[in-house]
Amino acid sequence: MNRSDQILGCLMGGMLGDAIGSHYEGSAPSQFSIPSDLRITDDTQLTLATCESIIEVKQVSPESIAAHFTKWFRERRITGIGSSTLKALVELDAGGHWAMVGSSGERAAGNGAAMRIAPLAFFLNADVSGHRQIIRDVCNITHRNDEAYIGAMAILRAIRYAASEKVLDYSLFQILIESLPDSKVRDRLNFVRETHCSVAEYGREYNSTGYVVDSVPLAILAAIQEAHFIETLESLIMLGGDTDTVGSMFGQIYGTAYGCRYLPLEIADCVEEFETLIATSKELSNIDVF
Repeated sequence: MNRSDQILGCLMGGMLGDAIGSHYEGSAPSQFSIPSDLRITDDTQLTLATCESIIEVKQVSPESIAAHFTKWFRERRITGIGSSTLKALVELDAGGHWAMVGSSGERAAGNGAAMRIAPLAFFLNADVSGHRQIIRDVCNITHRNDEAYIGAMAILRAIRYAASEKVLDYSLFQILIESLPDSKVRDRLNFVRETHCSVAEYGREYNSTGYVVDSVPLAILAAIQEAHFIETLESLIMLGGDTDTVGSMFGQIYGTAYGCRYLPLEIADCVEEFETLIATSKELSNIDVF
């Protein structure tokens, strides 16, 4: 696959995981089916806003990304906003500085940074210190928390690994463990590496929640299962909890690795933002790597 296919697969997989997963958010369903009314939430909306910023300024600029978040918020184009992200958006709308509005403290270790970090994986190399600072700054817009940042970094590194066209397997966990700072996220990744657990086994041990320590390792684990997209998404949804965000992060990694040819495009076509996402993906692919 070429880079444009990977970007489209990433965004499309994330959109599908979000739109299908959001229908089940907050509870473990007794049975699974594809909902007839598919709508994206803040997971995809903030990802698209990030893409729009990169397209506009042709670089990853935290200030520009924050401005696009504010624009989307003012236009009431963001739904399903978590408390930390909502706080940041309200303060940005009131004129707050992007580097100061993000939530801090233990309660800020949510999924809000990790769920929207995917576009940066195609432009920034986390092994470069200057790039790492930009990634942290982008996370800090909504979540000034080390675990939130490290969880986002894990997703970004997983997407870059998938884009390298290497086989997705448990060796990815070792690579992530060696590259991430000491943290609860890294400890949980190490648990998955040591146990070689399945998605269901992970769910029995830990909950699928809005806590980044729970959600990011689960999304990465799901992506390496090499199963059918919908079957894997179903296994995540049956765990309950933060199904839209976990589904979106899983879909971003899966879509990058396998492209749209392994995604259910007949379902994606039912999402209102389908054509917008394709157009955004094409424009993003035309931006050179910095």
